[in-house]
Amino acid sequence: MILESKIPEGSIESKWTQYKGHCKLVNPPNKRKMTILVIGTGLAGASAAATLGELGYKVKAFCFQDSPRRAHSIAAQGGINAAKNYPNDGDSVFRLFYDTIKGGDYRSREANVHRLAEVSSNIIDQCVAQGVPFAREYSGLLSNRSFGGTQVQRTFYAAGQTGQQLLIGAYQALERQIAIGNVTMYNRHEMLDVVVKDGKAVGIIVRNLLDGKIERFAGTAVLLCSGGYGNVFYLSTNAMGANATAAWKAHNKGALFANPCFTQIHPTCIPVSGEYQSKLTLMSESLRNDGRIWVPKKKGDERHPADIPEDERDYYLERKYPAFGNLVPRDVASRAAKEQCDTGLGVGTSKKAVYLDFGSAIERYGKEKAHIQDIHNPSIDKIKELGRIVLSEKYGNLFDMYMKITGENPYLQPMRIYPAVHYTMGGLWVDYELQSTVKGLYVLGEANFSDHGANRLGASSLMQGLADGYFVIPYTLGNNLAQEIYNKPISTDDPIFDISEKAVRTQIEKLMNIKGKTSADTFHKRLGKIMWDKCGMARNEKNLKEAIIEIQALKKEFWQDLKIPGSQNEFNPELEKAGRIADFIELGELMCIDALHRNESCGGHFREEYQTPEGEALRQDEQFSYVAAWHRKAEHEWELFKEPLVFDSIKLAQRNYK
Repeated sequence: MILESKIPEGSIESKWTQYKGHCKLVNPPNKRKMTILVIGTGLAGASAAATLGELGYKVKAFCFQDSPRRAHSIAAQGGINAAKNYPNDGDSVFRLFYDTIKGGDYRSREANVHRLAEVSSNIIDQCVAQGVPFAREYSGLLSNRSFGGTQVQRTFYAAGQTGQQLLIGAYQALERQIAIGNVTMYNRHEMLDVVVKDGKAVGIIVRNLLDGKIERFAGTAVLLCSGGYGNVFYLSTNAMGANATAAWKAHNKGALFANPCFTQIHPTCIPVSGEYQSKLTLMSESLRNDGRIWVPKKKGDERHPADIPEDERDYYLERKYPAFGNLVPRDVASRAAKEQCDTGLGVGTSKKAVYLDFGSAIERYGKEKAHIQDIHNPSIDKIKELGRIVLSEKYGNLFDMYMKITGENPYLQPMRIYPAVHYTMGGLWVDYELQSTVKGLYVLGEANFSDHGANRLGASSLMQGLADGYFVIPYTLGNNLAQEIYNKPISTDDPIFDISEKAVRTQIEKLMNIKGKTSADTFHKRLGKIMWDKCGMARNEKNLKEAIIEIQALKKEFWQDLKIPGSQNEFNPELEKAGRIADFIELGELMCIDALHRNESCGGHFREEYQTPEGEALRQDEQFSYVAAWHRKAEHEWELFKEPLVFDSIKLAQRNYK
């Protein structure tokens, strides 16, 4: 198999413009004859479904939640990047492009990333037109703040609930198309197979989660917008229902899975509090604009943080990376926190945490506000009071969330944070047109691999999801569908649908007939522990080989001892979970295989054998400057295909944030 990326000719600045100017089009009457199936209704799915419906296609959209508004995009907090340069601090399309390539440790495709940077400004205009309440300066201009891996302020935000507000905007656009009949919405439907005929995706098989019925849908194209696979680790910042089943079923039908070992550990999460915890909570990276991260200089220092004087604190990110300080990329900040805790400097009862301190910001903002209000010689208490008001305006919902979960007041004492699994950069391989290796199957947002390399910069996930849905797929899909007007639409009565539906029913019956003693959650938790311990923040050859053997043994036990109460012909959440965890187990094995084969460190993939004397990730560009795309051949067996990464516009270099 040859991976054809279909990158247009020309300079990096002209590729997307030239593509749009020369791509094939589908005229309005022909669009009305075509059915597009959209799986997932987060930012990528909702924006794609709404846009394609607006263009005149017949769209059918599916989500396993009871409403599109429950998509996990709603949980994103800190902001969305765009190269508008409102603060006039030197930003540009090229700088956003460069920061993203560098932040991903030079393991992403240049052409896709530059396109993302180009359309970023259009996204903000689109969302403002939808009424998204972005924060504004006194002048009325949209406000910006910084995120990790940059030295400019390019992140637009709506307090600490940016994802929610953006999703409401996309949801409103989607609901308009539903109301006028261009989009049909199927809530509580889970895709369990892609129907492929003669190498082309022609439909899907879904299960109605309310009554268990298996249903068929035919389409001219299938768009997978089903998110990432962070929940393979069990404990993550993802919603508990987030899963990889749609992407994995596509992988089993021939869609190559790219860079599965590239997973992101977010440095700013509330630490694990107990053995029976099922989810972790993210504290937005935006907090690192004003919070300073530190640990005591002395091991075992049990004093209250307020009692530890400045000269006995180690602001280790500011010390190690003076140019970026607390705003280094996520992978760098996460490893640095782990290093501090591993050497015995962690704080809290578990000693698996570091402090995120807002004391300096409160004092700074308090003095500024006192000056604005013309308060002369304010007391320190008055300064702190005013500073807390400003901080509340910027991050109030995040501080409230932290207080409710921990019982501690972050206005009065530092937050305790520790890295946790958050985002996945790997996903189904796609070309420049977002089409997978299965013709007619397109993959958008976090479900594909294309834009973030080995580490995603903060505030870029919302950018990618909306870029793919609003501004990329309408052109690339049309370019390919222009050839479909001569083809007769396939019917769900075609025998290929019988074959796919039978396979789905067989899988469900196999799960139900195990009748063992162990719950799906127990297997999930065991898988998560293997993955976190041996393929988590740091990996090495010995642990990865052990993990592969342990996951294979876990899979065998799963299919012998799984217990699913209830029946398949009813609402059965345990059956849902069992199917998703069966897929997670197989994906976990591939993640470890991919991590074992990549004998280098890059971004979030930190192989302990490959690091600089300073403990930073050490790439091996001559051997591994490629996308690793895996084809499933049989159980426990995958074949590797490589897409070479060519850097014409940016020079490969060891990352330096000092």
